[in-house]
Amino acid sequence: MNKRKGGTLARAAVLLCKDRGFRLYLDRRRRHKFGLTAKQLPDGTHNEQDARDWLCAACGVNSRAELDYRPEAAVTLQTIQQRYHHWKRRSQP
Repeated sequence: MNKRKGGTLARAAVLLCKDRGFRLYLDRRRRHKFGLTAKQLPDGTHNEQDARDWLCAACGVNSRAELDYRPEAAVTLQTIQQRYHHWKRRSQP
């Protein structure tokens, strides 16, 4: 099987998953979605692997490399990035 390499979108997804702010966004998003307290799901819960797993599931891919070859997944990634950046702008004092 010829495995495709990721390009620009895959690299952007890797950087997103490494971003501590994005992982904090995932913590807070999950708390809000499931009505959890900070004690039940503290900030810092999501690690880089959790972020990768969540992102792949949200985009419907098995690997971030697929983002460069599946247009619908790329659109989902763009939406996630926009929501994260919007949250980040609103969260800063």
